[in-house]
Amino acid sequence: MNTSRIPTPYAITFDGMLEWFSEMSVRDLLFHPDDAPGEIITIATGEKMFSDAECKKLDGIISNMFEEFGDAVYEAAYPIFMKRMVLQLDA
Repeated sequence: MNTSRIPTPYAITFDGMLEWFSEMSVRDLLFHPDDAPGEIITIATGEKMFSDAECKKLDGIISNMFEEFGDAVYEAAYPIFMKRMVLQLDA
């Protein structure tokens, strides 16, 4: 059985983006939406973080998010990144 490490968004809504970024964080796969998945390297191994198939899926997901919500993608990702980095959110 070949299961994808990349979660499929439940819905392309603001809350759906929050859930998706959160799930990516839980799976230790979180990355900035401006970064090309194919260029992300795992520091510990020096190897690509995502397979070609995963990159294709990620490119589609992120592209759909930006098409639907524009810069609100960053607003959805921000609290997830801050929590992951154990930083206090801006007021």
